[in-house]
Amino acid sequence: MSEPLYRQLTACTSVLVGKKATADGSTLIARNEDSQAAWPKHLTIHPHQKLTTAPHFVSKDTGFSIDLPLEAAKYTATPEWTDEYGLFEEDGINEYGVAMSGTESAYSNSRVLGFDPYIDNGIAEESMITVVLPYVKTAREGVARLGAIVSEYGTTESNGILFSDVDEVWYLEIGSGHHWVAQRIPDDSYAVVANQLAIQEVQFDQPDWFMTSDGIQDFVRDNHLWQADTPFNFRDIFGTKDQSDLVYNTPRVWYGQKLLTPSVAQQPQDFNLPFLRQADAPIQVEDVARILGSHYEGTVYDPIGHGTPQEKHAFRPISLAKTQESHILQMRPNLPVDVSGLHWLSMGITAQSVYVPFYAGANDVPVNYQKGTKDYSQDSIYWTYKLAGILVDAHYAKFAKDLEQTQKHINSLMVQNIVTTDQAVAAETDAVQRTMLMTKGSAKAAQLAQHEMERLTAKLITDSANLSPLNFTTDSNL
Repeated sequence: MSEPLYRQLTACTSVLVGKKATADGSTLIARNEDSQAAWPKHLTIHPHQKLTTAPHFVSKDTGFSIDLPLEAAKYTATPEWTDEYGLFEEDGINEYGVAMSGTESAYSNSRVLGFDPYIDNGIAEESMITVVLPYVKTAREGVARLGAIVSEYGTTESNGILFSDVDEVWYLEIGSGHHWVAQRIPDDSYAVVANQLAIQEVQFDQPDWFMTSDGIQDFVRDNHLWQADTPFNFRDIFGTKDQSDLVYNTPRVWYGQKLLTPSVAQQPQDFNLPFLRQADAPIQVEDVARILGSHYEGTVYDPIGHGTPQEKHAFRPISLAKTQESHILQMRPNLPVDVSGLHWLSMGITAQSVYVPFYAGANDVPVNYQKGTKDYSQDSIYWTYKLAGILVDAHYAKFAKDLEQTQKHINSLMVQNIVTTDQAVAAETDAVQRTMLMTKGSAKAAQLAQHEMERLTAKLITDSANLSPLNFTTDSNL
């Protein structure tokens, strides 16, 4: 089945952070979903289901099909506004405290794919959240389930998939039709990934830190892709080192690492940037948000900065117009599992939007998060945030400060609302009431952010009225 045009353009940026690298001991996985500039996402919460007949899943995207377990956990997800081309649920947190984000699109080299080609009706990005997240109770189980599916059914594409729970963060990379590896992010480290296979040396004698497809060593050795007496570098064996990587991919990793580890000097066009780094300071949610909303600020490569035209368009930025949504999935320590998970969601262009935290323990989301089509409408939160960004774009130099101030104010409101909601939930012992409080707290966060963004939009429209090119200095006496 041929892939729809809008999905051929998919490209993302991901961030993964271990629990000892964050300021509060949370684990964090995060990603921009980049595909098309006017293609809304929705937010939904699937309820827990227990069926008597095993459901049979068939992908509208590739035709991949699989029988699913009888029982499915409750989970959050961000599906497309239409399921015509498939679900593409992309990211979520389930009731057991497992977070998953998929996928980080990647490329494998042609020689590897000659020996283990993609499978036309294999699993792809469109299906992964749907057939994995509701059926696992730990991040490690998520890796094992998806890996087993890839090994048995094959895949149509190379991808990276992020998993986390309150203790562990894992990154799984699919390198060919049936082969994959996964690495646990060390607790004191982080990773920034940008459309390249990124995992480096795999230690097969450390199962607590690495998981792989069966027979992957034999596969690469038998096909002369690897010398058995050398380190098994997955990136080098399965990945690419093309000139396009130096323009499209490595600069994003460089900038993300520059923000978190400025003490280390690196170059944007370096094929050997490390997969894992340690930050110079404890990482906050806001630091991850800054990476995902970045466009090389403070460098000559900023497309809205002060470099030459050639410099400003030299590299693909992290935040760009084709971002549909961005998410940060936070699993907080020392809290009940229903309270621990926060699904931070930013609709539209990350640089021009805000992250709103939804409790994974909630059971409903605001109606405007469930609306929106490819045509603008006022009842869709996706279009609410897109409108603000479009108005800023028209006169960026004049309005950028207004946007920045609004974003900072909204973030403060979001943090305050989490503190208040956490306190209310902690004081409640009834499970139903706790769920209600988290649902109301999430709705309040969404409403607060929307109100402030609509205030900004009103100001932008008013201030734009006198900026028309059809203007002229007039005599006030006439």
